[in-house]
Amino acid sequence: MMDGATTTAAPVLILLGPPGAGKGTQARMLEDKFGLVQLSTGDLLRAAVAAGTEAGLAAKAVMEAGELVSDEIVINILRDRLADADCAKGVILDGFPRTTVQAEALDALLAESGQKINAAISLEVDDAAMVTRISGRYTCGGCGEGYHDEFKQPAKDGVCDKCGGTDMKRRADDNAETVGSRLVAYHAQTAPLIAYYGGKGSLQKVDAMKAIDTIAGDLNEIVQEAVA
Repeated sequence: MMDGATTTAAPVLILLGPPGAGKGTQARMLEDKFGLVQLSTGDLLRAAVAAGTEAGLAAKAVMEAGELVSDEIVINILRDRLADADCAKGVILDGFPRTTVQAEALDALLAESGQKINAAISLEVDDAAMVTRISGRYTCGGCGEGYHDEFKQPAKDGVCDKCGGTDMKRRADDNAETVGSRLVAYHAQTAPLIAYYGGKGSLQKVDAMKAIDTIAGDLNEIVQEAVA
């Protein structure tokens, strides 16, 4: 059985997965089921800047100078956020850490409050199938209803089932070449993290090519044990 946090320490989960793996959908479902809070780096930075916190002002100055926000600033922003009352039941980190250096800094931060990474969950995909899944997506420009060349076509070609609109749109970067490049970059970036958390015994792999509800069931089992 996976080691859990102490009874007083809120669980911390990391969700890893390439673009199109369904991280956002699954994170929202876990939030609803377990009362966890999803924390993404981008949202944290924007909120800290808007709130005018010390770390937020530091981040704002760096971004306005056109530079990358340092790991130290991100860690300080995360420290502030984890202290908020709504994080008492635990959090899901999305987009952080991205490197082993960040992972080590995160471990040190969590140790300050007796916390640790309870589970680093990797949503595993088949690259070729993922290229097909993403490159075939398009939406109705009128109502946002989603469609797919292979998996979900409207009843009448070019006409939205939901609103009757005909303005179908595709994201410019949802093409096979770009998607393939993003997957290569993701694997190169994430491989060291997979090894890092695998070495610590906290890595859990989930087949993200299954149906959404099946994936959710697999995640629920992992999270249930992690938060126990």
